[in-house]
Amino acid sequence: MDSSTIEQISKIQLIYDACNAVFSQKELPNFQQIQWLRNLLDITTAIDLGIDEFGLCGSPPTSPKSVEGLICGQGVRNITYIHIHECDNFSMGVFCFPAGGVLPLHDHPGMTVFTKLLYGSVYVKAYDWVKVMNSGCQTFGLASRAVDGIFKAPCEASVLFPRSGGNIHSFTALTPCAILDVLSPPYSEELGRPSTYFSDFHIPSLPGYAMLEEKDLPDDLVVTGAPYVGPRINVA
Repeated sequence: MDSSTIEQISKIQLIYDACNAVFSQKELPNFQQIQWLRNLLDITTAIDLGIDEFGLCGSPPTSPKSVEGLICGQGVRNITYIHIHECDNFSMGVFCFPAGGVLPLHDHPGMTVFTKLLYGSVYVKAYDWVKVMNSGCQTFGLASRAVDGIFKAPCEASVLFPRSGGNIHSFTALTPCAILDVLSPPYSEELGRPSTYFSDFHIPSLPGYAMLEEKDLPDDLVVTGAPYVGPRINVA
């Protein structure tokens, strides 16, 4: 495929095609495939996905308004999920956050997770299990802190791996921001891949470690849906 042909293909189509090729195989992605996908995410911007980072449209609390066919980033009042695509092998979507929005600690069982901060700044905390236990229907245990820091766009896409210890992380938006998520395979209650939320309790005598305890879906977590208004994807 020459450069002129690539320029005519939307960024999300390129990501879809790469995901379809990589995640349809039985093996986990290799290093070259991981880098291929990361590079595609790294050249993708909010406007490529139909999101206007600087849109000031005064949208109502429950639904970001679309102006000239774009979702207005500054108009988001709740955490908003824009569903782009989902199939058996992977899902793609964007979380738009208002300043102060929090997506609590949650896991990604058996998943490879690509995360790209499209704009804004966000505080990310992530853990990997050291020793995990189950008591009845509750999961708890000791975890080491893998990430604890502030990310500001532009920055490289990050990757969580299915065998790295749990893939447990949280996001706190320091400014309005948006995060492109690619998950493989997607969440599925039926196939044993539910989303589980956790509380963390720091251990003063063990810096960098915490006890994690499963908890119910937080009552104050509100995630609103919004339509995808970016370039159309040609599904294989």
